[in-house]
Amino acid sequence: MSGHSKWATTKHKKAVIDGRRAKAFAKFIKNIEVAARMGGPDTSGNPALELAVSKAKKNSVPNDNIDRAVKRGAGLTGETIDYSEIFYEARGPQGSALLVECLTDNKNRAASEVRVAITRNGGTVADQGSVNYLFTRKGVVRLPKNDLAEDDVLLAVLDAGAEEVKDEGESFEVISEASDLPAIRAALTEASIEYETDEAEFLPSMQVDLDSDAARKFLRLVDALEELDDVQNVYSNAHLSEAVLAELDTED
Repeated sequence: MSGHSKWATTKHKKAVIDGRRAKAFAKFIKNIEVAARMGGPDTSGNPALELAVSKAKKNSVPNDNIDRAVKRGAGLTGETIDYSEIFYEARGPQGSALLVECLTDNKNRAASEVRVAITRNGGTVADQGSVNYLFTRKGVVRLPKNDLAEDDVLLAVLDAGAEEVKDEGESFEVISEASDLPAIRAALTEASIEYETDEAEFLPSMQVDLDSDAARKFLRLVDALEELDDVQNVYSNAHLSEAVLAELDTED
């Protein structure tokens, strides 16, 4: 689940994420293949590929896997890599909205699997355009607080295009236009501030609070979608309060 809701860091979600290392590797590999196909195998002349490779290495994807993905994407192995990016829209419990990002080499398979995952887990497939207007594509950089103050981070990234710095408990989030992500990364590096993730994400314009029952259903729905090989990211406007998170944690 992408986005900045705190529920993404619950024990429940950590257990799910820990069990999906292979799926996570596949996501990074796909991104490398697509970037290599679009701009060639040379990272020095292909910024998108350099970024995809950097993220894969940061997430412990083996170098052999990365090298094979670059060659495969660039057509150096004789294989044809042709992925399409597709978005599906859905409604979840209590009127929550979900935007499902897929990267697939088989649109019919992706459509069928996403539809089944949604309908079998309490969701409703939404008409195109009925959900996506609730989200805006933004650059999101997450970094651990360590000994940093919010002003330290803001000072480092303000001139690079940052719109705001959010305090998320144990971490900070730097929000910007997606196109400003490279400048934000460079500014943090120059200030010797380490960051954990940097992604272009779809952030909701408003959030929907879920009660504990709806939260359970919502998490099952997201889990089912994230299990699918073609699904790259699931974005939502669902918000789980501290009280709901605490209740869910006691059930794990």
